[in-house]
Amino acid sequence: MKKVGLFPGSFDPFTKGHEIVVKKSLHIFDEVIIGVGVNSSKKYMFELHKRIAHINSLFVTEPNVNVAEFQTLTVNFCKEIGASHIIRGLRDSKDFQYEKSIAHMNFDISGIDTVFFLTEQRYSAINSSIIREINKNGGPIDSFVTNPHKLV
Repeated sequence: MKKVGLFPGSFDPFTKGHEIVVKKSLHIFDEVIIGVGVNSSKKYMFELHKRIAHINSLFVTEPNVNVAEFQTLTVNFCKEIGASHIIRGLRDSKDFQYEKSIAHMNFDISGIDTVFFLTEQRYSAINSSIIREINKNGGPIDSFVTNPHKLV
């Protein structure tokens, strides 16, 4: 049976830390689906189709990575696509405390477990909110995002 993992997020933008999590997860899962979640009440800096195209461009040579948009509960999307696990990346203990609660709730309502991957230490300070702020103020984001020109 094929092991499918879902890596969900808004990925506004998809960072080098996110890339590391996907690459690590490919050692465990036969297929990784990067689920770009859409929340109509949230204001995004980068348009959805640009985020999806950017992520696709990063994994163009990796046939076991696919990108999909979703607008439902993450666990419901897992069931739709046949994912057995949710993939989450951790930068620090604060991320773990936050993600642990969500993982427990997801498991309680669906039986779907979460797998955590640590990002590489050099990327542990990267977060999408800071990158958006740097970008908004005209600063360079290429140290944090692979091929940022694909987002514009």
